[in-house]
Amino acid sequence: MKVAMVDPSLFTGRYDDNLCAAMAHEGANVTLLGRPMRDTDAIAPCGYRYRPRFFARSEAVRARLGEGRGFRLLKAAEYAATCALGRLDGMIDADVVHMQWLPLAPADRLLLGRLRGKPVLVHTVHNADAYHADAGVQGRGYRAMLDMFDALVVHGDTTRAALVGQGVDPRRVLVTPHPPMRLAPAAPVDLEAIPDPALPRLLFFGTLRPYKGVDLLIDACLSLWRAGHRFELVLAGKPFMDVAPLLARVKQAGFADRLITDFGFLKEQRLDAHMAKADVMVFPYRHIDSSGAFLSALHHGKAMAVSDAGMFGQLPNGVAARARAGSAAALEQVLLPLVGDAGARQDYGRRARAYGEAMGSWKDMARTTLALYGTLLS
Repeated sequence: MKVAMVDPSLFTGRYDDNLCAAMAHEGANVTLLGRPMRDTDAIAPCGYRYRPRFFARSEAVRARLGEGRGFRLLKAAEYAATCALGRLDGMIDADVVHMQWLPLAPADRLLLGRLRGKPVLVHTVHNADAYHADAGVQGRGYRAMLDMFDALVVHGDTTRAALVGQGVDPRRVLVTPHPPMRLAPAAPVDLEAIPDPALPRLLFFGTLRPYKGVDLLIDACLSLWRAGHRFELVLAGKPFMDVAPLLARVKQAGFADRLITDFGFLKEQRLDAHMAKADVMVFPYRHIDSSGAFLSALHHGKAMAVSDAGMFGQLPNGVAARARAGSAAALEQVLLPLVGDAGARQDYGRRARAYGEAMGSWKDMARTTLALYGTLLS
């Protein structure tokens, strides 16, 4: 079976790599199509091929242009041209084209229109609300595009229910749990680059976006700091929002020495080093379907503080300390025992590790996905 896995912007490179390798191990002929690799990518194809099909020109000038409005407009124009007029080899001749992400809905519709009726078309709906309603034109028309696919893959019943509520035929939706992931492990040099904690350390890592509730975390931490609780907060990742007002609030309150920032597209090894040195990992999301960041952190065996949004609300009791989504006060109450009690942190950490070890594997997911392809092709 010839499979073209497509993630044009490599939004979830670690996920793509794990799934493609597992499918190849099961005997599929898999090619992952994405953009040119960056030095922050840690994909090492094992058993499958990688082809940089998208964004060649914009990636070539990214270092010179930066990532401002001009670069984003260039990317959009290049992607639209690729979808409308670009080569289809590697996709049109595949048995299955599996789209992981659709980065620009108006352009993606053109590409799907050119492919429809030839290879089987499958799409993984990572979030039922495209880009968490935070994308403007990027996600405009996303729901209508779902009807162009032969089948949809989701990672939980929450996403499935959301799609059915939007009018998607439930028979077209396959639920396959998202397995835990491991980032490229930190080397000694990566660990040395991250300062050791001086106090219990909270970590928020990954892209910083409004729906992820970083502002709620800052509010909760400020309240705890003002009440005399001593701990550090690390924000590690690329901001896609204006974080200056949040940082200014911390500074004005006199707690700048408690906040550590490591902003930018970080290598997996550096993120892994941050996780290794954290005591509590925090996921205060306002809404989410499934979280690759959470699933990549479980093996570290650290305490987790989460909201009750999406997959977090379905976690077994005791796996993570859970707060009501969207509430800084609720998050504060959840964090309070974790910052002050090393024993509580250790208990939560053991349960998080055990939960990750009991979850399904990429082999299971690959087999389920390939069985779906087989049904669609028969």
